[in-house]
Order: sequence, then C-alpha cells, then structure tokens
Amino acid sequence: MTAPVIEGLLRELTPQVLGALVRRHGQFEGCEDAVQEAVLAAAVQWPAEGVPDNPRGWLSTVASRRLIDQMRSDHARRERESVTAAVEVLPQDVPDTDDTLVLLFLCCHPTLTAASQVALTLRAVGGLTTAEIARAFLVPEATMAARISRAKQRIKAAGSSFGLPDGAELQERLLVVLHVLYLIFNEGYTASSGSELHRADLAKEAIRLTRMVHAQLPGDGEVTGLLALMLLTHARREARTTPAGDLVPLDEQDRTKWDRGLVDEGVELIKAALAGPALGPYQLQAAIAATHADAATAAVTDWPQVHALYLILERIAPNPMVTLNRAIALAEIEGPEAGLALLSTLDGDERLAGHHRLLSVRAHLLEKTGDRAGAYEHYRRAAKATASMAEQRYLESRASRVRA
Repeated sequence: MTAPVIEGLLRELTPQVLGALVRRHGQFEGCEDAVQEAVLAAAVQWPAEGVPDNPRGWLSTVASRRLIDQMRSDHARRERESVTAAVEVLPQDVPDTDDTLVLLFLCCHPTLTAASQVALTLRAVGGLTTAEIARAFLVPEATMAARISRAKQRIKAAGSSFGLPDGAELQERLLVVLHVLYLIFNEGYTASSGSELHRADLAKEAIRLTRMVHAQLPGDGEVTGLLALMLLTHARREARTTPAGDLVPLDEQDRTKWDRGLVDEGVELIKAALAGPALGPYQLQAAIAATHADAATAAVTDWPQVHALYLILERIAPNPMVTLNRAIALAEIEGPEAGLALLSTLDGDERLAGHHRLLSVRAHLLEKTGDRAGAYEHYRRAAKATASMAEQRYLESRASRVRA
C-alpha cells in the first residue's frame, strides 16, 4: 500500500477511532492526544511493515495504551486509580459503529465560542493541521494553536456526555457543524498551500460527512443546500487543472469533463432545498453553482441570475468574499469598470487586506479595461500573496501574458 493511500486511510479512520475512545473513556482532550500519537506511529510503521489486517483495531489499541500511560503519569493519579484500573484491559474488538457524527457535535460544544468549535472540529474530525486551520481563519498559527488547546480544556472541564443533542441545541450546533464541513471542503477543493491545487481526500471526506448529516436530517434545507453545493463544485475537479497540474479558470474549463452524475445529483438536491419555506446561504451558493452548471459554455452563463443570487446572499449573510464574487458577476453584466467600482468598497476591509483573491480579481478586471500595467502589478502581488504553488504558477503566467 502506497504512502498516499495510507494517508487517506488514516484520515478516514482517525475520527472513528477518536469517537470510539471518547465514548469508552470520556476524556476528549486525553483521547485526542492519544489518537494523534497512534496515527503518528502508524504513519511511521505501516509504510515499512505493512498495514495490519485490522487497521482500525490497531489504532484503537495503540491509542488506548497511550491514554493509559497518560492517566498513570497524571498528577492526580491517586484519585484516578479506579479509572485507570477500569481501562487496564485493552479492547480486542472495535465496534463497527461510526461515531464521527457524534464527534462532530461534541466538538461544537455550547461552552466553546463559535471560532473554537470550528477550529477544534477541523483538527479532530477533519484532520487539518493547525497551520491549515490558521490560514482558513486568517490568523497566526500560534493564535490558532492556543485556541484549539483551550477548546479541548473547556470540553474536559464541562464533562459533556458523548451523544447527539436534541431540540434547539441541535439546530444551534448544526449551524456550526455545517460551517466546519464547508471549510473542510474548501480546503480540499482549493488547498491553501502546497504544490497541488486540490486535496481530493479532504473534499471527499467533507462530502461523506455531509451525506451522513443529510441522511439524518433530510428535511433541513441548509444541510441539503450544502451537500448540493459540494457536489456541484466537486463535479468540476477534473477540468480545473491541466495534465501538468496548472490551474484552469472556470470560463476556460472543458465542461465535458465535469462529472455529470454529481451535477445531476446536486441540481436535484438544490431544487428540493429551494422548494422549502426558508432560504439560507448554502442554498443560495448551491443555486449559483447550479446556474453555472446549467450553462453549456461560459459564454451563455446567465450572469444576471448569478448577480441576483449574490445580491440576495450579500443581504442575508454579509461577507467581503460574497461582495468580491458579486463584483465579478456585475462586471460581466455592466462592464469591468462597474466591477472595479464595487471592488473599491472592499479596500478598507481588514479581512481582505493583501488577500490574493482580491488582488487577482482586480488584476483580471484591470486587464479587461486595457490597463496592462495595473493588471501586471496586481497579478504579481497576488502571486506573492498565495501559498498555493498551483495558484502562484497561474497568476505568474497571467502576469507574463499581460506584460507580453
């Protein structure tokens, strides 16, 4: 088994093993540390010695041993002697149940801030590194590491039960769970750093988890909308890069390479979601993706419809990235000058200060106006501002083309 396959297997098994340990021992912080140590041991041993017949059982056993060692070395050992004795016998069989969904809701514990809920879930369930999570939140890595550590400590202090919430608490924590899955998918669809444009393992895991939530809450419009959005977006994956791994923008993609099965499934889901009584951000984003999917070529895209949907989205969920995307649609309708005028309203927003996305969109619109010097400068700045090598190559190529 190759290293990438092992990495994917570990990513899939990690939340399952963590969920099983938390259910058995009730110590989220200690269990999370123990599982991470077990995963690290597997990453070192399995490529050399081979994957065990029961990889999940192997991880569970190793993590349980690590947890016991932690408990023995705890300063409150005397008070925990009875607990330690209870876990002395290591489990021989690992239950087939998958507690990943329960783990998702545990990470969204009400004692945590929304930001901490998202960060902890990305770490424990999504398998993202602290650095990747920090980039998703646009904060320093040290700040994110401290936030995750505090979140684990708060869950430990709260002594919460390991089970799904109900009633109003379920709805409240569901919003955070959906946001977490959205961020995991985005990191998979467009990696924030590295040589590859996308990380299919993360995107597929986000889709798998969202399908799991949708199976339990099929009537929730935002759950359905998020799943539709992921499917419609993931359907473009094969067309987003050249054989050499270079980025291909949406308007230049070969749409015959789009996965029609995913497109059709996503369209049906969003139709069902939009028929409901409420309208949410994920449903609107999915409707925008469906509008693009409905166009056989970029030239026949219904840009007025796209702009109208972004306008509604901007009103119910204000966000600078939504305004930025609306500027692109507005430029297609009224011309690049109109798009640039809308972009100028974002210049004072600290959340987008120096962000490569703002720089690259401005460069694109400047290029359309004929301002080659301005476009070149902004393409170059955008390339330097992103940590994704695929995006860097694309932006540098655009700069070179404009200069030529």
